[in-house]
Amino acid sequence: MEQMSLFDNRGENVPLASRLRPVSLEDFAGQEHLLGPGRMLRQLIEKDQISSMIFWGPPGVGKTTLASIIAGRTKADFINFSAVTSGIKEIKEVMGQAEQSRRMGIRTVLFVDEIHRFNKAQQDAFLPFVEKGSITLIGATTENPSFEVNAALLSRCRVFVLKALEESNLVKVLKHALEHPSGFGSQHIQITSRQLQAIAAFANGDARAALNTLEMAVLNGEISAKGITVTEDGLSQCISRKSLLYDKNGEEHYNLISALHKSMRNSDPDAAIYWMCRMLDGGENPLYIARRLIRFASEDIGMADSHALQVAVSVYQACHFLGMPECDVHLTHAVTYLSLAPKSNALYTACEACKQDVKKMRAEPVPLQLRNAPTTLMKELEYGKGYQYAHDTEEKLTHMECMPESMKDRNYYHPTEQGEEKAVKERLEKIQKWKQQAILEESTHSSHDI
Repeated sequence: MEQMSLFDNRGENVPLASRLRPVSLEDFAGQEHLLGPGRMLRQLIEKDQISSMIFWGPPGVGKTTLASIIAGRTKADFINFSAVTSGIKEIKEVMGQAEQSRRMGIRTVLFVDEIHRFNKAQQDAFLPFVEKGSITLIGATTENPSFEVNAALLSRCRVFVLKALEESNLVKVLKHALEHPSGFGSQHIQITSRQLQAIAAFANGDARAALNTLEMAVLNGEISAKGITVTEDGLSQCISRKSLLYDKNGEEHYNLISALHKSMRNSDPDAAIYWMCRMLDGGENPLYIARRLIRFASEDIGMADSHALQVAVSVYQACHFLGMPECDVHLTHAVTYLSLAPKSNALYTACEACKQDVKKMRAEPVPLQLRNAPTTLMKELEYGKGYQYAHDTEEKLTHMECMPESMKDRNYYHPTEQGEEKAVKERLEKIQKWKQQAILEESTHSSHDI
């Protein structure tokens, strides 16, 4: 653990992003929804009335910077704590120190960076001290706190969501770096507005990434008597590959696959291709994407176009044979086909409805007419009695009941009129009508026999 003086490090060897870390709300870029005039978080900080809170947002949007600003304004003891380097022992030491301060009437604000890295036991160690007010906890995380922070601790914290910075915010940050004495203000840097815009676009909402890229571009610029010129070639090398926010085990992984799935469901091939390429660019296994497409083919298309499943399975095989980068066009093939195919979720709803019945209702025995009777004993027990062989009939249909008695009125599959499923619906209706008529006729014959 360290005191927040680490935020004030302005040495020459310190990265540009650290040297230019804002020390006041006026210097802070972005997050107007939280820090604009009259906004709740701004008022809490200005009045030094902060309660336990969690800052959730992607890298480089100002979570640690907000902690440093609070450290500079609060009248409480402020302790910086890293979830990466601290364990239960360090937590207990800090909690003991905070409890002593509380008894003397001194507040303690504890900043925990990357709080999602703490396990359940470590997070539980904070809980009693948060409850009785020994500490005011400020956690910072790039992961969804709903999944990564204990429910008991989360319920005692206010969650503030920090958004990725707009390109206009990042351009402002870059210009500030060129003018500020702690940045490049003492040097003459020649860089065009278009180049600044390119850096801002490359940073993808991350101020730290933007400043690091600017620093790299300046360090690799051409030096002359007039100063340093950022060249097109030098800059292109710095931004040759965009570092898109993507964690294959984190929330963004699920956000992107959700975006792909919902774009295909909405019959938007362009958006679907974009999200698919975003996943590939982030290093996603193409076979994972292909497996999700196979699921989609039955879940969202189903009988409306049964060829969709064939396409999806074929593309999975192609991805398995070729791998990246060649298989990207096969994934594009499948994504486009699935996006433009007629949609029906009738199979999905049928499956889900039946699963609920299976879970909630008693496990009914298989009707005797559906049981095999390979032994004499089974025949004596009337296994198979009443079975009707559909191929023996002209219509290839019988009115034999295949459901258990208590389930015979259940209907799970309700076909739509989308694509090929319209013909399926007509076929099913004819089958149902024929069976109803056959049952009625048998009932009539039975009553005549009596």
